[in-house]
Amino acid sequence: MRRLFIASLFLLLASPSAWAVRCGNRLVVEGAQDFQVRDRCGEPFWTDSYVDLEVLGSDGPFERLREIRYDIWYYNFGPANLMRRLVFHEGVLIREQTLGYGVREVGRQCDPDRDYTGLSTGELVAYCGEPASRRRQPESTVERPFRGAERWHPTRRETWIYDFGTSHLLRRMSLVDGRVREVDLLER
Repeated sequence: MRRLFIASLFLLLASPSAWAVRCGNRLVVEGAQDFQVRDRCGEPFWTDSYVDLEVLGSDGPFERLREIRYDIWYYNFGPANLMRRLVFHEGVLIREQTLGYGVREVGRQCDPDRDYTGLSTGELVAYCGEPASRRRQPESTVERPFRGAERWHPTRRETWIYDFGTSHLLRRMSLVDGRVREVDLLER
């Protein structure tokens, strides 16, 4: 009996990790299509997206460009549950990330004195709502895995400005790839 228990435990630990997101009484698992997730979980409160670009044949007379789209959806299941970040690759769910606790009402828990460094765009919107101003400064890095092939990866740099209305100062949030990197103050 002990050997059976140890063998079962070993198989359990050796199996690939699986995850599921519970939306009410329905589950969403890796590989689900975006429309299935929307049907089971409803509309996300915040979405983000970006595109990678593949270039094949860049050193020849013909080249082929292919856009690879990633969509990020954020769900808030209330203050007693954790928020979720779902990443889709070409409409297929590839990754789930658990975030901090949700909020009762999106955009109504903003604390001007809080350190927002490290939060995702979805968490920032959940706490503070959409910014008063949002500017993008896109840039890309190029990977060349072999001759004639390139993959362009965007670095998503953004500046979000929040007016908390509590002082003569504004908060400027610098974000890189969907995360707050730096927060500083600006005069009105």
